[in-house]
Amino acid sequence: MIKELLQKYENKSPEIVFHWNDPETEAEGWTVINSLRGGAAGGGTRMRKGLDQNEVLSLAKTMEVKFTVSGPAIGGAKSGINFDPQDPRKTGVLERWYAAVSPLLKSYYGTGGDLNVDEIHEVIPITEQSGVWHPQEGVFEGHFKPTIADKINRIGQLRHGVIKVIENSKYSPSVSEKYTIADMITGYGVATAAQHFYDIHDDSIKGKRVVVQGFGNVGAAAAFYFAQMGAKVVGIIDRDGGLLNELGFSYKEITDLYLAKNGNTLVTDNIIPFEEINKAIWSVNAEVFAPCAASRLVTQDQIDQMISSGLEVITCGANVPFADKEIFFGSIMEHTDQKISLIPDFISNCGMARVFAYFMERKVQMTDEDIFNDTSTIIRKALIEVNKVNPTKTGISETAFEIALRQLI
Repeated sequence: MIKELLQKYENKSPEIVFHWNDPETEAEGWTVINSLRGGAAGGGTRMRKGLDQNEVLSLAKTMEVKFTVSGPAIGGAKSGINFDPQDPRKTGVLERWYAAVSPLLKSYYGTGGDLNVDEIHEVIPITEQSGVWHPQEGVFEGHFKPTIADKINRIGQLRHGVIKVIENSKYSPSVSEKYTIADMITGYGVATAAQHFYDIHDDSIKGKRVVVQGFGNVGAAAAFYFAQMGAKVVGIIDRDGGLLNELGFSYKEITDLYLAKNGNTLVTDNIIPFEEINKAIWSVNAEVFAPCAASRLVTQDQIDQMISSGLEVITCGANVPFADKEIFFGSIMEHTDQKISLIPDFISNCGMARVFAYFMERKVQMTDEDIFNDTSTIIRKALIEVNKVNPTKTGISETAFEIALRQLI
C-alpha cells in the first residue's frame, strides 16, 4: 500500500520548474515547486558544485511531506544552484539568482537558508535588494492572504523570531555566546522526538545511551539537549574523527564540546581519528542513534551492527540519512523501520520549518519557552497520530509516510 502511494507521489511531475543560467559565470540554478497546495510553496536555497535538477526535485517533495507535520499546509519547493560556494564570485551569483527569482518570492514561493547559503547573512539581505520584504513573503501572499498591516506585523515577528538570541539558559549552551533560535531548534527537535517517543511507549529517555553522527549545528545541539534530559551520549562521530565514552559524557562535558566546536567541526584534544572511530562506533552499546550529518551516509552494515548492539530508536537530524538511491523509502530505510523504531526526518527535524510556521500563523508569544514548547508540541502530536494508527514500536516511518501522503495525494 505504502509502496503504491510513494510511487504515485514520487512520479508525479512538479507543477513548476524554474531554470536559470547565470549570464556572468557558469552557475546554473533551479527552483522546483512540487505543488502550490494551499496557494503557495516553501523550501530553502542550497548551493553546491555538482548539484542537479533531480536533487532539487527530491528535496522539494521532501519539503511537502514535512509541511504536513510542521505546517503551514502548503506545497513543497526547493532552490538549488550548481556552483562552488567557496568561489569568491558567490555573492554576485546569489544577487543575480534572487533578482531572477524575485517575482516568485513576491507571489507564492517562500525560501530560506540551506546547505552553504546562510539565512541571516545572505538570503535576507540579498532578497531585500530585489524588493522582496522577506524571503517568506510569497507564503504570506499566496497562502495566508493577509491585509497589508497584518503582513507587516507577521513579517516583523518572523524577522525578529528566527534571529532571536536565546536568553533562557535552559535552551542555550551559553547565554553570553548569543546563540539564536535558528542555531538550536533543529537539534532540539531531534532530541525531543526521542524523548516523546519513549514517553508515549511508557519508557524514559533518562539513562538511555546515545550515539550522535555529525557535530554541526544539529548534531551538537541534539547532544546538548540529550545530555540535559539525562540521556548518556556515549559516542560522537564527525567528519574528521570522534569520541567514545562508554559511561557517557556529562552535561558539562557536552556543553564544553558544543562551545569548543569550530563552525560545524568537533574540536577536542583527545579526538579519535576517523578510520578508528568509524570501525568502533557502530558496535558500541547504545539505545538511541541520531544521524545529524549529511544525507545518505548510513549503510545497511552500520545499522545491522547497531541493532545487534541493542539499538532501539533512530531520530533523524539529516534528511534521508540512509545510503539509499530512492527519494524516500529505500531498502535500507525499510529494513531499519521493520526492525526498530525509526522516527522519520520530517517529524524529528521539522524544528526550523515549524518556527517559520509559528511566526507566520498569528500574533504569538516570543519567549524562548513558547517557541521551543511549540516545536515540542507539534512533534509529540505527530508521534501520537502515528501511535493511534500503529501502537507497535516498528513500522513507525511507514505509518508516518502513509498519514502524510494521504493528505497530499
